Amino acid sequence: MAGACALCLALAGGAILVLLVQLLRWLRADGDLTLLWAEWRGKKPEKELRGKVVWVTGASSGIGEELAYQLSKIGALLAISARREDELERVKKKCLEISNLGEKDILVLRLDLTDRSTHEAATNSVLKHFGKIDVLINNGGRSQRSLFVDTNLDVYSAIIELNYLGTISLTKHVLNHMIQRKKGKIVTVSSVMGIMGAPLATGYCASKHALQGFFNSLRTELTDYPEISIISICPGPVQSQIIQNVFTENLAKSLENSGDQSHKMPTDRCVRLTLVSAANDLKEAWISDHPYLAVCYLWQYAPTWAWWLMNRMGKRRIQNFKSGVDADASYSRKKK
Repeated sequence: MAGACALCLALAGGAILVLLVQLLRWLRADGDLTLLWAEWRGKKPEKELRGKVVWVTGASSGIGEELAYQLSKIGALLAISARREDELERVKKKCLEISNLGEKDILVLRLDLTDRSTHEAATNSVLKHFGKIDVLINNGGRSQRSLFVDTNLDVYSAIIELNYLGTISLTKHVLNHMIQRKKGKIVTVSSVMGIMGAPLATGYCASKHALQGFFNSLRTELTDYPEISIISICPGPVQSQIIQNVFTENLAKSLENSGDQSHKMPTDRCVRLTLVSAANDLKEAWISDHPYLAVCYLWQYAPTWAWWLMNRMGKRRIQNFKSGVDADASYSRKKK
């Protein structure tokens, strides 16, 4: 009897220790625990993505630009797209300098996601150049910084046209090719704003919620194609130029002061975790520092608490914005 009690105590103590370790990991985490486990013990991008044809949209700056650099170092063959062809040429030049890729291994392809009539031809151009598309990374899009009561409705139309309709239009053409091959990966850079809600980003949140719902539903339509992966990436605040190109109250107005961005997650870390997610076929990955990572968990498992917390965080975001500093500046755990 005493031996059985000792065994039970030992098991209980072990369970508590495991929970404490997981809690400590979570408190220090910059991604969800499934993603961080995949980074530690899962497949490596260097092995899984080397030699693959990867098409990256929004590749002229920010996360898309860093994706091009890390993928080129891995040895992936690249198609890089955005509206600014001169910036794409700059990115290509650097990719060639930092990798073993040759000139023909990187295709620069100008693309406007809002011009859906060009998406089929663009897809055919990539196929003509490489013969296949192994991975599509839907990264193109714009964020928002404006209050709903101050914002013209045509801004919301433009956000949906770019972030949502443009993305699913391109996906449709690439998916047809992947279905013929019966394999491929479609990676979409959504946002933690696709999981939660936040002030100053009503239209952006709506577009990312739309993407989440679309790709979650699309995944269920592809059960006959187990080697086609639908992967949603949900980053939090990241050091990228996205904040410098946001939608504001009207289409003609730009953000006057984007504020200091140094407190946010480094772009290279976000991209590394994105590639880990792609290599391991994670259906959804949350990539963020706290408190937004914590809010993702609350929104998933305790939404009432999440609403309470976001109401308080939201007031600070609006105050920051009106004061001319970055909306998320006061939430970072990092020191400047």
